[in-house]
Amino acid sequence: MEEKKFQKGIKRIFDVVVSLTVLILLLPLWAVVAILIKTTSKGPIFFLQERPGFQRKVLKVYKFRTMRPGSEKMVKGKEVMKGDDRITTIGKFLRRSKIDEIPQILNVLKGEMSLVGPRPERVASLKDYTDEISRRLNMKPGLTGLAQVSGNIYLSLQDRYKFDVYYVNHYSLRLDIKIIIRTVGVVLFGEDKYVDRCLVDIKRGTSEVAVTKEETVSK
Repeated sequence: MEEKKFQKGIKRIFDVVVSLTVLILLLPLWAVVAILIKTTSKGPIFFLQERPGFQRKVLKVYKFRTMRPGSEKMVKGKEVMKGDDRITTIGKFLRRSKIDEIPQILNVLKGEMSLVGPRPERVASLKDYTDEISRRLNMKPGLTGLAQVSGNIYLSLQDRYKFDVYYVNHYSLRLDIKIIIRTVGVVLFGEDKYVDRCLVDIKRGTSEVAVTKEETVSK
C-alpha cells in the first residue's frame, strides 16, 4: 500500500513537470491551431464538456473543437469514426494526430486529470455502471490510457472498460511508462495498428504481452 502511495506521488510530480513543459513548448502550436479552427469553420476554438472524474467528481474537459457546432450529442459506446461528416476539415487532422487532446494538460495541471489513466466518459454513462466498471473511477482520468493504446475506437465498450479496470487494479509507474511510449506509436501509425497488439491480455487475465521495439516500428 505504501509503495502504491509513493508511486502515485511520483506520478503527480511527473504529470506537473511534463504538462508545464508541453504547455510552454507548444504555445506556438496552440496559436496556429486556434487560427486554423477559427478561419475554417464557425464556432469556438475550444470544446468543453462535463465528464466524471476521480470518485465521480464532475469536471470540464478541454479540447480543441474538431466538429461542427451542434454535433455534441453522442450515443453511449459509439465513438466518432474517421469518416464522420460532422468532423471539420482541420478537425480530421487534429483528431488523427491527437492534437485536439492537448488542451487537457490544463486539466492535468489543475489536478483533475493525469497524463495516464482511464479516459473520461460522458456523465450519462454513469447510470449504467456496475460495481466492477465503477472501479475505473478509482483513479484520475487520463489524456491517454491502456484502452487507447490497445485499439481504442476499434474495441467494444465492454473491452475498453476491462482495460480501464485492469489499469486501476494493476497500476504501476512501469505500466504508465509503457503506455506513454505506446501512445507515441499510436500517434505516428494510428489506433488501428494496435487492435490486436495489446500491452496486456485481458482474455487471459493479468499476463502482460511483451512488445519489442522492432515489432512496434514494423507497424
